Amino acid sequence: MKKLHRSSKDKMIAGVLGGVAETFNLDSSLLRLGAVFLCLITGIVPLLVTYLVAWIIIPLKFPGDL
Repeated sequence: MKKLHRSSKDKMIAGVLGGVAETFNLDSSLLRLGAVFLCLITGIVPLLVTYLVAWIIIPLKFPGDL
């Protein structure tokens, strides 16, 4: 089972969506597009708070880690 992590190579800001994409074998560009869409629909604050919490909680995975 794969563990959720932040990506150190596929990142735009903190690597949260890149790590989610790697964990679930999804395209990170589609996740980012979906995040922007959700941000526009729900407002900026809920998604921003969720992203910041994920940035703090999810550990960073370095390229050499298993």
